[in-house]
Amino acid sequence: MPFLTPRPTLALLGAAGLVLTGCGGSIDTKTGASASAGGPITVTATDTECQVSAVTAPAGTITFKVTNTGTKINEFYVYAEGDRIVGEVENITPGISRDFHVEVTEPGTYQTACKPGMVGDGIRAAFTVTGDAPAAKTDDEDLKAAVTGYSRWVNSQADEFLKETTAFVALVKAGKVEEAKAAYPHARSYWERIEPVAESFGDLDPMIDGREDVTAEGMEFTGYHRLEKDLWVDGLQKDSNAIADKLLADVTELVTKAKSVELNPLQLANGSKALLDEIATGKVTGEEERYSHTDLWDFEANFEGSKQAIAELRPFLEKKDPDLVAKIDSTGKALGDLLETYRDGDGFKLYTDLTEDDVKKLTQALDAFSENVAQVAGVVAKA
Repeated sequence: MPFLTPRPTLALLGAAGLVLTGCGGSIDTKTGASASAGGPITVTATDTECQVSAVTAPAGTITFKVTNTGTKINEFYVYAEGDRIVGEVENITPGISRDFHVEVTEPGTYQTACKPGMVGDGIRAAFTVTGDAPAAKTDDEDLKAAVTGYSRWVNSQADEFLKETTAFVALVKAGKVEEAKAAYPHARSYWERIEPVAESFGDLDPMIDGREDVTAEGMEFTGYHRLEKDLWVDGLQKDSNAIADKLLADVTELVTKAKSVELNPLQLANGSKALLDEIATGKVTGEEERYSHTDLWDFEANFEGSKQAIAELRPFLEKKDPDLVAKIDSTGKALGDLLETYRDGDGFKLYTDLTEDDVKKLTQALDAFSENVAQVAGVVAKA
């Protein structure tokens, strides 16, 4: 779920795990009648279908309630033109319902999509937004400070990502394989801390971070993971230098765009949860770094990004729900302490060195922290 959205048209205000109201009327896809005012648009996601109860809604807060009745883990997306992600709910396991709402300030044609198995372009349908609405604002000084502080941090991480990618690309092009391998997980850490930003910018995400599966979607396998395979499996190829040049160009474009975004407090809250979903679906499973097995570097970076968003929101949360803050602190410390037991020098053990029991412990600690972080959006939404 992206929490950074290009200004000024769209702002994601997702609230995973919380039923939110305020979407107004919408048109039912089957009957054409108005959906119940103030209630969510329901989405039934199966392994083969994506049944959205309405295809039209007025601009403003649009609420979705997504239920997975299939057998595969699913995701639900709202796309703007150019496949730019407006809103996303990840890691919806079978039998689970997840809720979020999207603040859309301009009318137009969008798309909804379910992704059974979390792969491919998804099962898509047109979704129309009518009228217009002003962008969401907050008068709370603590929340304003949180947005300012987090924006500054994201910009600094983006700068470091470009710097480290430049160094990594130079090593690849110089044929310095071992040095490039050493630089790889450190450069990617800056990406992983602010990973949701890329999902707001169409194809930049798969071009920079797409795994080899993107070829099944008709895309060229490029970016960090293509070079990962070259470095660890196939050896540098004739086109490795060209792939490296493209990676640097794509990262440069991403960083430029990342600095033109505006945030709101709910985006911080939901971005924090989205980063934990990234760990659950890609890092703790060993899926992300399938050639280098440096998944725990990514795990730590996603975790750090999640904690940073919560840290910026902390003054507000301590006033509104100190008990939740205490739970977040407790479960976050437990997860951090456990992760430290897998440290090796200035990095971490390889994923292939973990036992099934190790993975189980990490998953359980992650789930406990994620459950508490999922409640933050609900507190912020009441501001």
